[in-house]
Amino acid sequence: MAEIRRAPAQPPATPPPMMGFRPGGGPPFGFLQGGEKSRDARGTLLRLARYLRRQRWVLAGTAVLVIFVTAVDLLGPYLMSLAIDRFIKGGDLPGLARLIGWMILTYLVAAGGTWLQTYLMVGVAQQAVRDLRDDLFGRMQALPLRFFDQHAHGDLMSRLTNDMENISNVLATSFSQLISSLFGLMGVLILIFMLNVPLAVVSLVVMPLTYVITRAIARRTRCGFRQVQQALGALNGIIEETITGERTVKAFVREETVTAQFSQVNQRLRGVALRARVLTSFMGPLMNMVNNLGLAIVACTGGVLAVQGMATVGEIAAFINYAGRLGRPLNQIAQLFSTIQSALAGAERVFEIMDQIPEQDAPDAKPLTHVRGEVEFDHVSFAYEPGVPVLKDVCLHARPGEMIALVGPTGAGKTTIANLLTRFYDVDEGAIRIDGQDIRRLKMDDLREKLGLVLQDTFLFSGTVMDNIRYGRLDASDEEVIAAAQLANADPLIRRLPHGYHTLLSERGSNLSQGQRQLIAIARAVLADPEILILDEATSNVDTRTEKHLQEALMRLMKGRTSFVIAHRLSTIRDADQVLVIHEGRIIERGTHASLLAQQGFYYRLYQSQFKGLPVPANG
Repeated sequence: MAEIRRAPAQPPATPPPMMGFRPGGGPPFGFLQGGEKSRDARGTLLRLARYLRRQRWVLAGTAVLVIFVTAVDLLGPYLMSLAIDRFIKGGDLPGLARLIGWMILTYLVAAGGTWLQTYLMVGVAQQAVRDLRDDLFGRMQALPLRFFDQHAHGDLMSRLTNDMENISNVLATSFSQLISSLFGLMGVLILIFMLNVPLAVVSLVVMPLTYVITRAIARRTRCGFRQVQQALGALNGIIEETITGERTVKAFVREETVTAQFSQVNQRLRGVALRARVLTSFMGPLMNMVNNLGLAIVACTGGVLAVQGMATVGEIAAFINYAGRLGRPLNQIAQLFSTIQSALAGAERVFEIMDQIPEQDAPDAKPLTHVRGEVEFDHVSFAYEPGVPVLKDVCLHARPGEMIALVGPTGAGKTTIANLLTRFYDVDEGAIRIDGQDIRRLKMDDLREKLGLVLQDTFLFSGTVMDNIRYGRLDASDEEVIAAAQLANADPLIRRLPHGYHTLLSERGSNLSQGQRQLIAIARAVLADPEILILDEATSNVDTRTEKHLQEALMRLMKGRTSFVIAHRLSTIRDADQVLVIHEGRIIERGTHASLLAQQGFYYRLYQSQFKGLPVPANG
């Protein structure tokens, strides 16, 4: 596995945290050092709207309800002006009592309608976010491995969790609040002009000032919140990587180093978050100041008009109330800026992943049904990074049922051959054929279903032992799972576990030994029943006794199948039909174990270095 190399065709959006740390140096994350240009807010909103549009009838009903509630709420000040001018001034107490009853009813209806619109909008938001999260996770599953080589895993997790949560919060509350504020603003403008035109004109004096303040702050906030989301993704990357590698951290006594690294990035997060939050926090006080200024102007002007007989006391009272409400929608919109800008930044990061090009079959891709197992590498060359070739003009031919051993020094290109055969990456030059068909012209799912892969570093999922074996074929019965485990020599060890096949495994199967994990992985491959098998150091890192059990299981698995065995222990491939010696990306020797020993070339010296303690040959 050592020759797998990173392939950053472009710098990753968030550099891998552990690689970016420089003790005593500057900040490891370049994006924390300066502002990032703001992206397309309008385009992002339109894309989010597509998810909301799927529930357009509920949204339309919510919008109608919001308009109705806003209209009912605006009746209150008007009824108050009637109470003052008609009933209080005229001393009509029964009429005043009836009007007060109507006022109470309007406020109750407004409160009930507000609760209902919130309930409906929360449901719409959760449905939209569920769809968006499903689409994002599905797109990530469709992306090639090269993408995951270029992005920190913690940052990807942050996009699925933190960024999605920000979007959810905004959709659940901000949509209805925004509609309510906009229609409230329109309603207030209509009513104040109906009540008193001179006062209405005066009350609009502060509107341009409100617009200038809002626009000035809005330009700066989304960039700040995008930096916050990126810094949070970087921090999550450190957390995920450190927890996963906790044993290594402790083994090398690097607790203080990773703690210092975490504190450094956490401090940077605090800085960008503080700047973003402080900037948006100015909005509320500034808007209150502008509103109070507007109220003072309206009150003074109203007093002058009342003295001159151009307005009644009730009109002035209602107008002051409406003037306050004129500022309320603007205040609400201003207060929504923080969450809206944060959600837009998160949505942009989500859509960055959605815009990545997924793995795709060729337009003329054919299904792969029956496989005999003939494999050919025809002058294959490949590089993870441009200009740094890993394989150079590799040619090999495996007949159906043959066992092909790939040997050579670490980094020679052995695992890359497996990566190309499974189409985790595509060749740069040449072609790979199965039964005479170029694998680039085959459907990828069909191809990978015909290939079985057993890696040196076995990955087991959280769940039971039976679940992990059944991962090889999800429709397998319990009896088929147990039969596969028996063929893989895994049955005895599984039955010794506390709950046998129903024993729960921790993350990555860390409560099992390396050998036990390998046997379960082999059982998984047996259950999948592939036509072509790839074993990448499947018996390394285990003791001799466990290796014997693994070898027996692997020989059963390889019987009748074309097999590619990547091995450092040359004793495990003595029975191979072909041994291919790979060095610096080229096949420099090929033959059987015995014939290569007889040649006394590179393979002979490699063999001698293992069994007689001689130095490993440096070149061919």
